[in-house]
Amino acid sequence: MADEDKTMSANLKYLSLGILVFQTTSLVLTMRYSRTLKEEGPRYLSSTAVVVAELLKIMACILLVYKDSKCSLRALNRTLHDEILNKPMETLKLAIPSGIYTLQNNLLYVALSNLDAATYQVTYQLKILTTALFSVSMLSKKLGVYQWLSLVILMTGVAFVQWPSDSQELDSKELSAGSQFVGLMAVLTACFSSGFAGVYFEKILKETKQSVWIRNIQLGFFGSIFGLMGVYIYDGELVSKNGFFQGYNRMTWIVVVLQALGGLVIAAVIKYADNILKGFATSLSIILSTLISYFWLQDFVPTSVFFLGAILVIAATFLYGYDPKPAGNPTKA
Repeated sequence: MADEDKTMSANLKYLSLGILVFQTTSLVLTMRYSRTLKEEGPRYLSSTAVVVAELLKIMACILLVYKDSKCSLRALNRTLHDEILNKPMETLKLAIPSGIYTLQNNLLYVALSNLDAATYQVTYQLKILTTALFSVSMLSKKLGVYQWLSLVILMTGVAFVQWPSDSQELDSKELSAGSQFVGLMAVLTACFSSGFAGVYFEKILKETKQSVWIRNIQLGFFGSIFGLMGVYIYDGELVSKNGFFQGYNRMTWIVVVLQALGGLVIAAVIKYADNILKGFATSLSIILSTLISYFWLQDFVPTSVFFLGAILVIAATFLYGYDPKPAGNPTKA
């Protein structure tokens, strides 16, 4: 029986690793592909895609709460009423991280419209640094020597990846100099927003006993409101002219579904995935993104400096999750 449990646990670990790799890689690549695809007619609006993803996330979470309520509509109704409507202050707490997540989701579209998938994937790992710094300042977490060392290696690796390459052709340099900077700024801002919102959300989860699905419904509710405000402010004219779902095709819907369900999949499997497994997932995702960017999307030619930076980022990811004393006091952030 113990052997069966061990095998089951190992299988769940590898399944969660596969799902994490698939989700992170496929979302980045499909988003990049959908933003660079040349098609007739207007391109889909990323601001509307963020709103649709939030609405899908709410629907998925309601289904999960329904399942937890033993598939009883009455129990579901009572749970939603008691946990959300009857606790307005608890619900309002989620408005801050929700607004930041909505900004972050919009920034990721901006980043992948201007950066190739491989460069984006490596640079976005700076969120480890911002999450660690916010954890130390907001949750009073203690980081060990290995964690601090990994953060220095991480910054060095990302600096190498962003190092301008001499081999770029002149015309592509002229074309991409501005957009590369816009993409980089979008990723860096997303890293800070991801770090702050993630730690803030963790703080709320630790202070209350509400289920993670209820919390995601609350996040999605505010996210939809903030997202619709963004649509109205930035793309109001285009929406009134060509409609909310202008430019949507099969690829757009794949991106929206991956973005909506991605966070939920990660939330579901994270209990089976330790830090080292998450490091594996990140590393495999970076390698796959690089290979597919080069062979399929053909928008990226890796240089030796990029490879050095990517190896440093992968090493930093593993080192950050390394705990030399599993029996001692945990120092993970």
